[in-house]
Amino acid sequence: MHSYIRPGQYVAIRLQSDQLRLIQIVPDTIVNLGRFGSFTANQIIGRPFYFTFEILDASDEAGHQLRVVSATELHAETLLAGREMGRATTWKLAKMESRCEQIEIEELKREAGGAGKDIVAKLLESHSAIDQKTAFSLAKYTLRKRKKYLKRFTVLPLDVGLLANYLIEERDAQRSMELRDEHIGLIGCWGNVHHSGNIEVGEGMKPHGRYAIVDETGGLVVAAMAERMGILYPHDADEEPTEEQDAPAHDVAESQHTNGAPKPRRIRPQPMSATTNTITVIHPYSQPNLSLLKFFGYDTNNPDESHPLHTRLKSISWMQLADPNSDPLYANEPPIIPAEELAELKQSKRTAYYHKRNRWARVKAVVDEGRAGNFDGLIVSTLLEPASVLKTMVPLLAGSAPVVVYSPTVESLVELADMYSTARRTAFINKKRELELQSSEGEAVDLTSLHEEFVVDPTILLPPTLQTSRVRPWQVLPGRTHPLMTGRGGAEGYLFHGIRVLPTTQNIQAAGNVRKRRKLETTSTPISDRDVEMTS
Repeated sequence: MHSYIRPGQYVAIRLQSDQLRLIQIVPDTIVNLGRFGSFTANQIIGRPFYFTFEILDASDEAGHQLRVVSATELHAETLLAGREMGRATTWKLAKMESRCEQIEIEELKREAGGAGKDIVAKLLESHSAIDQKTAFSLAKYTLRKRKKYLKRFTVLPLDVGLLANYLIEERDAQRSMELRDEHIGLIGCWGNVHHSGNIEVGEGMKPHGRYAIVDETGGLVVAAMAERMGILYPHDADEEPTEEQDAPAHDVAESQHTNGAPKPRRIRPQPMSATTNTITVIHPYSQPNLSLLKFFGYDTNNPDESHPLHTRLKSISWMQLADPNSDPLYANEPPIIPAEELAELKQSKRTAYYHKRNRWARVKAVVDEGRAGNFDGLIVSTLLEPASVLKTMVPLLAGSAPVVVYSPTVESLVELADMYSTARRTAFINKKRELELQSSEGEAVDLTSLHEEFVVDPTILLPPTLQTSRVRPWQVLPGRTHPLMTGRGGAEGYLFHGIRVLPTTQNIQAAGNVRKRRKLETTSTPISDRDVEMTS
């Protein structure tokens, strides 16, 4: 990500009260932070990230003024708070010892203009029982008042982790299926999602880095996986497209029949044209719900052609995957118009013709590629029945491809793990052998009974694993250690993991080097006449 704030991008603002706000930096607009105040967006454009700003009481015609809080001031206040927490004396002694420290940061307070700090100081002076507080209690009280009255905020670059925390803490958590940051890390780890390179493969070679995703979190899972693949942020785009690879067909045709003179064609990247390092989203609607991608500079309704997701994010509906001929976009091929007739058409009609042809070719190529399968991984985060999703998608995976299913509750995943258990797999193999034996003897075999008893094929995915993880904040202090009791509840969240395997069609017989057993050597000693006399 860029190290400075740019116009048009979304940023995360962490307030003094530890609250998160997501705003879009639009020039010449007012950014309203509620009771903390407001400021103009132009005051932070071009500034580096991680700067701490303070809204001053003084204002001009455009709005409130901002002041950059220096690192020296922040460190001085942190050290002062730490010393107060470490003291075991009473408030009176702490007040006497801190006068020198107050003198050290007095000049910093004058520069701040007293915004918010005078209120905190007056509250401390007017507290009737301030001398009865311990050093630790006083520090907590002061910190609470500082978070309430100081008008400070820090501008942070927006990433997937901050967006997930913002959706859980500040917005409707069910919109993202209560997906937490630790779950996102586990999904990417168990799914083996990584950057697979942008080099196009040659003829006869297998494309790599192709992941299938079923996402109903508004695009949060897609954004997390794209971040691991290096195709989420606008600056991750590849080099400028070349004319030979990325120029669309209608631009090539228009350059050949414009009054006999070649027209300079516009170089534009083809959407969904990449073959490696791609994400294929399977969705049940006319288009996928990926609204959260707008926070990272990509709007699915009005995509930016320079964004890396423009060529590497593909979408297929369940109808196209199951029966593509029932989809009019796939089945109805626009008729081919000869070049002579195209030259006589108006430019608007000619452009519409090329638009239809390119859209049909794009849909056909993506659907055929998806139905061919050979994906390198499958990630599912949906409210649908997971068994029905895996029944269709697991056969489309390549060998050793990981499968990860997220669910906020455990019941559906427990049932899914039972479908791929060892007992189910053994019963499936025995049932299948019995039907094959009956078929070889000439009997009519009905395979529907096998599919009714077993929803999924338990022999192509193993070993089924179910796990969960939750990071809980703890408060560790001298003499006390306990979790914070004000933490958010909600769903625990569970993950199902398995590996796609290719069962063999032949019987496997294990044979090794047979080691001959070593014979015991026996020795015999001849008996002499003397021994015979002694025994007699």
